[in-house]
Amino acid sequence: MPDSKNAAARMDALRAEIDALDLELLALLNRRASRSREVGRIKAEERDLIFKPFREKELLAGLAAANQGPLPEEHLRAIYREILSSSRRLQRPQQVAYLGPEGTFSYFAGVEFLGHSADFVPKSGLEGVFRAVAQGETELGILPLENSLHGTVGQSLDLFLRFEVHILSELFCKISHTLLSPAARLTDIRTVYSHPQPLAQCDAWLRTNLPGARLIPAESTAAAAARVAETPDAAAIGHKALAAMFGLNVLARGIEDLPDNWTRFVVVGARPAAGGARDKTSLLFTVPDRPGALVGVLATLSAHGINMKKLESRPMRGEKWKYVFFVDLECDLGSEQYARALDELGANCHTMRVLGSYPQGPSLDVSAGLD
Repeated sequence: MPDSKNAAARMDALRAEIDALDLELLALLNRRASRSREVGRIKAEERDLIFKPFREKELLAGLAAANQGPLPEEHLRAIYREILSSSRRLQRPQQVAYLGPEGTFSYFAGVEFLGHSADFVPKSGLEGVFRAVAQGETELGILPLENSLHGTVGQSLDLFLRFEVHILSELFCKISHTLLSPAARLTDIRTVYSHPQPLAQCDAWLRTNLPGARLIPAESTAAAAARVAETPDAAAIGHKALAAMFGLNVLARGIEDLPDNWTRFVVVGARPAAGGARDKTSLLFTVPDRPGALVGVLATLSAHGINMKKLESRPMRGEKWKYVFFVDLECDLGSEQYARALDELGANCHTMRVLGSYPQGPSLDVSAGLD
């Protein structure tokens, strides 16, 4: 009994200390919020972007380096992403276009990276996301650019040719797929709906476990979940949080064929972000129709010690047998250090457009903690 009393007394003392610490944290957060509002007023006068990917990356890296625990780094970063999201909201409400409806992987990637304080605006297609940003309807957009298993999202690259938007940041999201249905048993499923990419990423699992089911593409994973909510013998593939959103049962988790499944998303804006240490640059370019034209571009990169991480060609819409190249470079091509390289690239290209220079993106698990 004495030990029990001592434990209870110690627990009460710890709770009182935590309550006092929470009040201190609250006071500090409100002091930080007031400074954020002051920053917002300055940005408004300069008509500057609210989202500062370089500043935010440097802040998170500095905090992680200074953290001595026991708070895990991933918890620290998650907490500060929401603090930064609140700070942006205090400076100016920020709208973010994404491939909707709510519940798509684009939505969860946006929330995980930009926080819950942003206003997320669903669009029915990727073209709608590009158009919303280019026309100023939203300040930002979030777009899937490529998947580690199935390569580039070709439509996103094609739309960069049509809309004047700039890459501000990137993020890499681990993707895990769940089979959802009103049905209670796997044996009841006759049809499976999802976006074409998840259907492809779960192909072997579906052929093994639902060999007789029809596979029907949908415009998004969330749209698929909404459709099957009214179809007793159908299932959708998507994020596990869709189960609660649409009243569905989880019939199977982690059904992707390969567990190391990542999607690269980019955050885009109508104008490039200023300042900060950029790690990467993305370009779109075309070359003259002559032998060795592409070699000239590659030789320029090599001569200036620029590492190329990605090179892909896409057919030009309306131009038969002509192609545009998309490239990722490991450098800040806009810095003074690479001014000569930029001039030489321009001389070797028929057309060239810098899509953006931006910080290396973090790796996030959008499947965790969102039940």
